[in-house]
Amino acid sequence: MSKILLISANTCTSPISVYPLGMALVAASLKDNGHEVRQFDQLCNQVDGRQNTQADPLTRVLLEFMPDFVGISVRNIDNVDSMATRDNWYLAGLKGLVTQIKSRCGVPVILGGPAFSIMPENILELSAADFGVVGEGEVTFNRLIKDLVNKKNPPKIIRPEKKAMKGSDFLSPLYDNSLVNYYMDTSGMVNYQTKRGCPHGCNYCSYPLIEGKKFRKQDPEFVVENLIRLEKQFNVDKVFFTDSVFNDPQGDYLKIAELMVKKNCKMKWAAYFRPQKTQRSELELLKASGLYAMEVGSDAACDTTLKGINKNFLFEDILGFNESCSKLSIPCAHFFMFGGPGETPATVAQSLKNIEHLEKSVVFIFSGIRILPQTGIADIAIAQGILDKNDTLLTPRYYVSPMVNKEKMDAAIEASFHKQKGRFFPPEKGEMRMKALQVFGFKGLLWDYILTTSPGKRQRKSRLS
Repeated sequence: MSKILLISANTCTSPISVYPLGMALVAASLKDNGHEVRQFDQLCNQVDGRQNTQADPLTRVLLEFMPDFVGISVRNIDNVDSMATRDNWYLAGLKGLVTQIKSRCGVPVILGGPAFSIMPENILELSAADFGVVGEGEVTFNRLIKDLVNKKNPPKIIRPEKKAMKGSDFLSPLYDNSLVNYYMDTSGMVNYQTKRGCPHGCNYCSYPLIEGKKFRKQDPEFVVENLIRLEKQFNVDKVFFTDSVFNDPQGDYLKIAELMVKKNCKMKWAAYFRPQKTQRSELELLKASGLYAMEVGSDAACDTTLKGINKNFLFEDILGFNESCSKLSIPCAHFFMFGGPGETPATVAQSLKNIEHLEKSVVFIFSGIRILPQTGIADIAIAQGILDKNDTLLTPRYYVSPMVNKEKMDAAIEASFHKQKGRFFPPEKGEMRMKALQVFGFKGLLWDYILTTSPGKRQRKSRLS
């Protein structure tokens, strides 16, 4: 069988460092197919954002391991923040990475990952890699390796077969002990995914394009077995569930929580939540199972703009969800995008007024919506003359409603958030706040610390630590 080196190209640490889960899943599938696999994380081999100058770690691994194939996971295109003050385009170094690999060992280089799957042709051309796999790499990567080993002539881009993987087909990630230690030390947690896909149809989102329009769920028993393995084998005490939405309407997420309690799993966990009606007893169960923080996909802060991005809930649902969490001391971070379809000066004012009612929560505001291919927001932007239909969208383009002046909208948000604790605009201000807390030893999602603690002053022990 083949020797395969997998590389996570991500070096972004905002707002926290994120374990390369996709690489771990592909590694598990390759190992199951008899290949010898090694995982290399670009982020772990950077010092203060610069390549380690003592010895190039990637070159060393390439020369020591001598792989037959190299796979590169491309996680993000950019940070989707129109107001970022630093370079936020993450594809800039990709061609250089491919060139480095080819100059050292001259083997086929294969791209994959969520960013690649969004715009495969353009990223493959940009990088000068040999091949690319779209979608779930557990299947497509193995298929490509098999064809190359058998001297077949596969296409440059391998797309998924019509029949998607079932939840029961998902493997346990092949976690690497050194990587686990790094991420536990830097961000205080690793990642796990209990299901793939998203049926909600938000018109700006790429999840349905990458993972499909239906939830495909792992068996709760399998999920909890993996969490217990993380506890016992790797000493992990915090995990983030990277599902597009953790609280599925069918309630299967509650079965995971029930099993965590039943099996005495001590893992603290956080996840992305949809602000939908939730019973107090359900939230109590989640908290008892280890829930310590939520990231809430509220996305817009008034009914008009919620409708504009095809959200099937109202602001009163967001408010009710936040109140329910607040009563149980579950800290939430809400993320809102201003400037979407239907945004006007009146909706900006209404949204800012609505946000004032979100008590005991952290709020991050984005100005404009990153336009991605094959999304409803791209169609709207083209129809309104905001976007050229031939734009590849490889470099960031943002939708801002033609009915608002972006500068005036941004100024109104700034004024509304002035000196308010837990309110961040632009988002970089929140990232700076979190990094300041991390310097003083705080790890994980820090929403409760942000609301109660000043950097350098441990006013009280976190109620959820």
